Amino acid sequence: MLTTSTVSRAGLDAIALKPAECDIERATAIPADTIAIDYEGREHIPDRETIEALTVDTRVLLTTPVRADGFDPLGDDSLVSELPSAVDRILVAGHPAYLTDDERSRAVAPRLGAALESAPDSWVGTESVERIAMATGATQYDLLSRSTGRELRALRAAGFDGDIAVYAPTVLSDDEDVILDAVGDYISRRRPVASALPDGGDEHTDSRATGRAREVLLAAANDYALVGTEAEVREQTDALREAGGTTVVGYPARDIEPFLE
Repeated sequence: MLTTSTVSRAGLDAIALKPAECDIERATAIPADTIAIDYEGREHIPDRETIEALTVDTRVLLTTPVRADGFDPLGDDSLVSELPSAVDRILVAGHPAYLTDDERSRAVAPRLGAALESAPDSWVGTESVERIAMATGATQYDLLSRSTGRELRALRAAGFDGDIAVYAPTVLSDDEDVILDAVGDYISRRRPVASALPDGGDEHTDSRATGRAREVLLAAANDYALVGTEAEVREQTDALREAGGTTVVGYPARDIEPFLE
């Protein structure tokens, strides 16, 4: 990675991309050592050639829901066999929006265990399955929240010595309107934020938000996302590593353009 790159100056160890939002082929220009590709449905999985091009100079991790057909180690795992051998995986229970009713009913724990037997270097997403993920002993893939720093310190104090990667939407700007347009809607869905937002008032969660809603959203942006100038984001990423995180993964919530420099 170039030491003078935006990614490096912001203190990010990896970049996460959503294939439904951006051209994954452009990721070859991101000066990052690690690229994580989110799962947004089978129709958005990058083709083999695109993924292989990324693996030439970069570690690539592909998020795979272990309950979904094609990635189920206890059932149909046909899509796994199509992945380039150089690709690592992030094993997740899977967002219900991307799963069928039958897939949602499948047990997570035995599938994580079976998947790790064949792909021991995988990360495990902790969302909604925190205890199960911890029991695997694999790299924990946590979503940034207001309690992340406290939880990291507690885990280290308790003797946990495994790797912990922290995922966070990232906005390299200190402009309040830019921040809200990028992550306001995402932040508003976090349970503590939703309960703090005023009832029956301003329904906007983007730059149009005003009054109490705007105050709540901007305060929460610092809890659930990495926002600010490169230097300000660097302070946040350094704090996460100091607390016990081993890898900070930034998702470009606006556009990947700033991360290409």
